[in-house]
Amino acid sequence: MSSAESIQTAVVNYAPEANSVELQDIPVPEIGPDEVLLEVSAVGVCGSDLHQWTADHSWPVNYPVVLGHEFAGTISKTGNLVKNWSTGDRVVSETAAIIDPDNPMSREGRYNLDPTRKGFGYGVNGAMTQFVRVPARCLHRVPDSLPLEKAALTEPCCVAYNAVVMNGVIQPGDRIVVFGPGPIGLLCAAMARLQGAEVAVVGLERDKGRLEIAEQYYGCQPIVEGLDDWVQEVDGLGVNGVVDAAGVSVTLKKSLEIVRPGGWISKVGWGPQPLGFSLDPLVQKNIRLQGSFSHNWPIWERVIRLLTTGQLNIEPIIGGTWSLNEWHTAFETMHSGEIVKAVLTP
Repeated sequence: MSSAESIQTAVVNYAPEANSVELQDIPVPEIGPDEVLLEVSAVGVCGSDLHQWTADHSWPVNYPVVLGHEFAGTISKTGNLVKNWSTGDRVVSETAAIIDPDNPMSREGRYNLDPTRKGFGYGVNGAMTQFVRVPARCLHRVPDSLPLEKAALTEPCCVAYNAVVMNGVIQPGDRIVVFGPGPIGLLCAAMARLQGAEVAVVGLERDKGRLEIAEQYYGCQPIVEGLDDWVQEVDGLGVNGVVDAAGVSVTLKKSLEIVRPGGWISKVGWGPQPLGFSLDPLVQKNIRLQGSFSHNWPIWERVIRLLTTGQLNIEPIIGGTWSLNEWHTAFETMHSGEIVKAVLTP
C-alpha cells in the first residue's frame, strides 16, 4: 500500500462538546495476527452516534474516535493467525471490539456483559471510514443474497432480538406495548410481531411518520393518544409486556402502570435522568423488570437468517444512503425525525 493509499477519510468524534464531529484524514490501521482489515461497504447511523454528536450521551467515550458500529463489507487482508476467512469474503461484524476472554462473563459466552468490553465507535475506532480493523472472532458470513447495505443493520436487529426474544416473554396472542418508534423501537415491534403478539407502538405527535411505518409494514397499532384505552381493552388488567425503547423516566413509570400483574418490562432505551417515582408497583404487581444490553454470537446468527429469508423486513426503516462526505446531511436528516435510519456508503 502506497503512502497515499495509507491515509483514509473518517467521521471522527474528537471531543466531548456538542458538534465535535468532523471529517479527518487518519491512517489506514495495521492489523494484528488475529484480526482482519475490513473494507467497509455500508455503515448504519445509530442513535448513539447522534447522541455523541450532540453530546447528550451517558457512556464513556475514548476521544478522538471514529464513529460507526453497524457495518458490513468485504475482507481486504487477514492476519497470519486468522483461520477460515479469506480476502473478498462478505462479512458483518459484531460490536464487541475488545473483550477479556478470561472474564467470567466472556467464558459463559456472554461477552457483551464483560465489564471491560469496549465497542466500535466509542471505545475503539469504528467503521465510518474506508477500512476498519476487526478481530476475526467478531465476523459473521453474509450470504450472497443479502445486500451489504441491509447486512450493515444486523446490529440494531440483534439489539431488538435480545430485548424482545431473549429478555421478553411472548406467547402468540399476547398484547405488547413498545415505547419509542425510533429504529430500535420499530425493530422491537417487528420482533414481537414475528412471535405472534398484538403490538402497539407509542410515540409523540412528531413521530407520526415513524408510527405509520409501524402500522403499514409491521401491522402494529400506532398510538399518540389513547394508550390507556388500548391497554385495558381485553380484561382491564393491562398488557402482557412492555418494551421501553424510549429511554426516559416517564416511559418506565408508564410501563409500570400499564403492564398487567405478573407481566414484564424489557428496558432497552438509555437515559441518564433520575427516576423520581416509586417502584412500589413493581412489587405490588409482581412485575419482572429486565434490562437488555447488546447481543452475542448466537443472536447474530439467528438475525442474519431472519434477514436473509425475508422474515424480518428492514427495508421500511432505511431512509436513504449517503456518501461519507455527506455524513452531516445524513445525521441531520435522521436527527430531525424525517427518516428512521440513515446509511453511509464509504
